[in-house]
Amino acid sequence: MRIGLIGFGEVGSIMGAGLRGQASAVSAWDRLLPDALASVRMREAARSGGIELVDGPASLCAASDLIISAVTASSTLSVAKTIAASIRRGCWFLDLNSASPGTKQRAAALIDEAAGRYVEAGVMTSVPPYGIAVPMLLGGPHAAALAPILSAWGMKVEVASERIGIASATKMCRSVMIKGLEALVIESYTTARHHGVEQAMIATLRETFPGIDWSRQGEYFFSRVAQHGRRRAEEMREAANTVREAGFEPFMASAIAGKHDWMAAAAVAGGFSSWGTGRGWQAYADQLLQQGQEAANDE
Repeated sequence: MRIGLIGFGEVGSIMGAGLRGQASAVSAWDRLLPDALASVRMREAARSGGIELVDGPASLCAASDLIISAVTASSTLSVAKTIAASIRRGCWFLDLNSASPGTKQRAAALIDEAAGRYVEAGVMTSVPPYGIAVPMLLGGPHAAALAPILSAWGMKVEVASERIGIASATKMCRSVMIKGLEALVIESYTTARHHGVEQAMIATLRETFPGIDWSRQGEYFFSRVAQHGRRRAEEMREAANTVREAGFEPFMASAIAGKHDWMAAAAVAGGFSSWGTGRGWQAYADQLLQQGQEAANDE
């Protein structure tokens, strides 16, 4: 089987490298590829992974029996529309994107109307630690046929439902909790750092939830949001859509999206968007506090 990746960022490049040995060919396209500066990492990942970069979505469709969509949440529907214009009859379309059930249903209609086979996937945790074995829930009428193929390649998949939207609803409800915890930790820890009570505060968290290493977890949360805040904010806006689709006002999901956007902007302005783990959460908090003080002085 020939695999095509639309979106060659962190998730797409990990999927491509992991599946290269399972496919006769792996190709990829990303909207940033025409930008020579922005695509440096992608081109290096393609060279090292034996992945062919193609010149556009039509070329990707012509070269693929299975297309994996791994783009930002806000691009989920537009990418499905773009691929539907060129997808070959019977080609699988595996949608990994973090989008609401309604968005996935509209994307599925576009692909299926073009005679493709749409399968939604809810990626249930962070991809980097797991690679292609990251747990996924699959959904849709074609999911049961695709699942054994993916399993044979080493992917950890489970069919959630024949209905489009069940897998994504599971993913989105989880995201409200996980991304919400990230936002809460950033706000709580940074404020505690300002008042000099971080050790006492974390000690109380450890007492209440002894199974969590709160310092280590805090560092991980800070680093991931610093690196991927924009993407996480987009996901949370889709989570907010999921809440609206249930008939509720998404007060929390919308606020979480705002916090992730704020952190992403602070990370770029402060130059700590690429720090990663190893510096401790305190370094992130100190940088945020410094930026806040500088902003106050400017006023």
